[in-house]
Amino acid sequence: MLTLTHYLVLASILFAISVFGIFLNRKNLIVLLMAIELMLLSVNMNFIAFSQFMGDTAGQLFVFFILTVAAAESAIGLAILVVLFRNLRTINVEDIDQLKG
Repeated sequence: MLTLTHYLVLASILFAISVFGIFLNRKNLIVLLMAIELMLLSVNMNFIAFSQFMGDTAGQLFVFFILTVAAAESAIGLAILVVLFRNLRTINVEDIDQLKG
């Protein structure tokens, strides 16, 4: 039987992998976006685990809102990434150091 501790350990491992991914790879924007999404999913797992443990559905409803915002963030981030790639022909963070307004 899985307990709350199992879910929290798994969420902590996912969060640590995402933080490690952010610090390890600071060159590729796609990997950075994926690491941020993994971080959000690990936080969502915590919400669902605590919601199930306490028998309340408020945490599960909150996860739906977080997933909606994360999907919008991903869509906007990828759209910006496509525009940057079309203009600069690169998605390396080090090469994108100038903003024009």
